Amino acid sequence: MQYSGLSEFLKDARALPGKGPVAMIFCEDEVEIDTTLRHHMQCGFAHVLAFMPTHFSLAPDVAAKVHRLPFDPAADQAVPRIVSRVASAAPGLWMFYCYNAEYLFYPFCETRSVVELMAFHAEERRDAVLTYVVDLYADDLTRHPDAVSLDDAFLDRSGYYALARKDAEDDDRPKERQLDFFGGLRWRYEEHVPAERRKIDRIALFRAKPGLTLREDHTFDDEEYNTYACPWHNNLTAALVSFRTAKALKRNPGSTFDIPTFKWHNSTPFEWHSRQLLDLGLMEPGQWF
Repeated sequence: MQYSGLSEFLKDARALPGKGPVAMIFCEDEVEIDTTLRHHMQCGFAHVLAFMPTHFSLAPDVAAKVHRLPFDPAADQAVPRIVSRVASAAPGLWMFYCYNAEYLFYPFCETRSVVELMAFHAEERRDAVLTYVVDLYADDLTRHPDAVSLDDAFLDRSGYYALARKDAEDDDRPKERQLDFFGGLRWRYEEHVPAERRKIDRIALFRAKPGLTLREDHTFDDEEYNTYACPWHNNLTAALVSFRTAKALKRNPGSTFDIPTFKWHNSTPFEWHSRQLLDLGLMEPGQWF
């Protein structure tokens, strides 16, 4: 279904509570839009919202199953504002957001739906899932100049690390159960990435509530949402495998000519399976077996 704007959708979305989870996909360009939407429909999201410019096209089978809404990728803080508005309109519903050419993986996702994931996480009295953005890139930039190839995708198997997240009110005191995570292409090519965009952690899965606000750095104004675990044990985490950084580095005139290839000695083919991400430590099942 196509909507003329977010306000029209939110009026129509009063029937959504109790029929989640909801996925919000923000399309910044036309790269792999259909595969992104199909992937998240297959994950088991009850509603998939496709935010995109009006001139972007969708495959007929995809267009028939998603809610399409207009989106201006160049608008200031467009994604945080939209996510916050949708979250306030459907309190209690589990939600997810990502960009095109990003694909959600979570432990055992090949045999378990995202509905099962959310049910387990809620039983652990958690309202948000920490998600790591794992950079993907094409192996051959001559054949794939935009750095995107689903068939020949690679990722870094090492080079990831975490630092204590500082409290804005007290630099000497780190925030409780919060870390800033780094790695992938943003770490290897940090000279081309602004400091405020180098983190790879994102709270991509969360339970909506009135007044919840997403900030520009992909954290929420409720600090408990930004924690990686509860006080008593580790919780599960998820991964977003993403071509977004590779695309940006190859499109940026300041970096594209410095990067003849993204491959290095720690590159490995991506197998499109959660087991590989678990084995590499790029997500963990917590107590979910």
